[in-house]
Amino acid sequence: MRHWYKNSVIYSLDVKAYMDSNSDGIGDFKGLTNCLDYLNGLGINCLWLLPIYDTPGRDNGYDVRDYYKLNEELGDFGDFSHFLEETEERGIHVVLDLPFNHTSIDHPWFQKALEDPDSKYRDYYIWTDDPDAHGEEKLIFGEQQSGNWCEDEASGQYYYHTFYAHEADLNFANPEVRHEIQKILRFWLRQGVSGFRFDAAPHMIRRKGSIRFERDPHEYLQELRTFVEDQSLKAMIFAEVDVNPDELEPYFGEGDEFNVLLNFYLCNYLFLALAREEGKPIAKALEVLPNVHHAGQWANFLRNHDELDLERLAKDEFEDVMEKFAPEDEMRIFGRGIRRRVAPMLEDDRPRMELAYSLLLTLPGTPVLYYGDEIAMGEKLDEKGRDAVRTAMQWSDEPNGAFSQRDVDELVRPIISEGKWGYKERNVTDQRRDRDSFLSWMIRAIHQRLDTPEFGEGEPVLIDTGDPRIFAHRAQEGERFAIAVHNLCGEAIEVDLGLDCEEREHLLELFADQEYDRWELDDDCLEVGPYGYRWFRRSQYTLAHTGKVEA
Repeated sequence: MRHWYKNSVIYSLDVKAYMDSNSDGIGDFKGLTNCLDYLNGLGINCLWLLPIYDTPGRDNGYDVRDYYKLNEELGDFGDFSHFLEETEERGIHVVLDLPFNHTSIDHPWFQKALEDPDSKYRDYYIWTDDPDAHGEEKLIFGEQQSGNWCEDEASGQYYYHTFYAHEADLNFANPEVRHEIQKILRFWLRQGVSGFRFDAAPHMIRRKGSIRFERDPHEYLQELRTFVEDQSLKAMIFAEVDVNPDELEPYFGEGDEFNVLLNFYLCNYLFLALAREEGKPIAKALEVLPNVHHAGQWANFLRNHDELDLERLAKDEFEDVMEKFAPEDEMRIFGRGIRRRVAPMLEDDRPRMELAYSLLLTLPGTPVLYYGDEIAMGEKLDEKGRDAVRTAMQWSDEPNGAFSQRDVDELVRPIISEGKWGYKERNVTDQRRDRDSFLSWMIRAIHQRLDTPEFGEGEPVLIDTGDPRIFAHRAQEGERFAIAVHNLCGEAIEVDLGLDCEEREHLLELFADQEYDRWELDDDCLEVGPYGYRWFRRSQYTLAHTGKVEA
């Protein structure tokens, strides 16, 4: 299936934080392979692996030293090959995170550029004699950066870095660099992966220093898409594109650039909706986002491995979200984001947590979960920066949450050991045994989402109920459609969806926060409980009577 990503649930994880198989304190491919039955049972059919390549390890793997070599702490190519074989057997696609905006300064390309300023590798990067000659700088990490230029003392020139000084930006305008990228993509596709996530995609094609593109740089991204599909028809590329909504459409192109974009804009307004207890911000975001080509898709998420970046909100909106979900300074980062996980932000309140993930699973696009979301893991705020949400997976109440048998102070990632968020109170094993646990709910919700492809593939139509506390939408796929209704507030509401009797007659209720009475045909209004949700689908019985049942 070429567009398999449209009816998928993507699960993002850091291999080294997931499961340690050899007690060295570091998660690895063997450990991850041992967890595939769990992930399969959860309903996951796509794994997004954070960088797995050789690295000095100064930026969570995003500082790549060798794109062709695995981080040896995770295992060897035999372990990786076996992992891919086991995922294929279970119908799980594997997508690799590839940072092409920059390399580590320890990468051989950069080392050769330093050794010989006249070598071709010098032009793999971006240099200047005068860093003050290039105008406004783009500082990503605020107080952690003094600027975008770092001096090479031997030559007296300066190289450009969007992120940290130990990550030198590649010159994407150089055709030799783009050829190197194609070689790397081909190498990993031949290992059997199903695609790639392009980190910091807008920065790859942004003007930096004196570099100039001969053509629209989006054409170069389109060439990469064509190259990837020439290697494998099942492969897809998706991207981190956190820009204003009027800048998003070119990254989809005419269905010939990225297959999937992470939906940062909608994420901002999801949290605004949760903070204000109104559905209106979600509807606003969907109305502003550009239409997607039929081959394209949004990847919706609540949290990821970085901060919850709220830059797309207006000042008053930003303040409302911060006050609600990050009231203390230690919860905030970079002046723009929150370094917390979802469950603590929602105060471990089960109805609101279910509401948030019900929204995620039904909104137009493909849902993305961050590892540990399914058991409502918490954060560890005494860790620095983004590491607060990068703690080790909590598998059981055994020491270290059964992540590793190594001493706790020798673990590659901290483990949450104390309090309500600690592994003794919150872990996979205990929740699998409890049919009323959050994990059990997530399993039911994910499987229902996969059984309702209209939410991922259908044309979204917003339903105006006249009540700002409600968000309702319809996903239309030919004669089939699904409807999701969400009540963002803490009191029960009766809502009119504006459906006629024929449409209501054969609606099948699929999933809900509680057992509701059947929606009677003579009743225009539908009840939705406090922080409630209801999913419906037009039944196959109706389709049979229209003569349009699909084979």
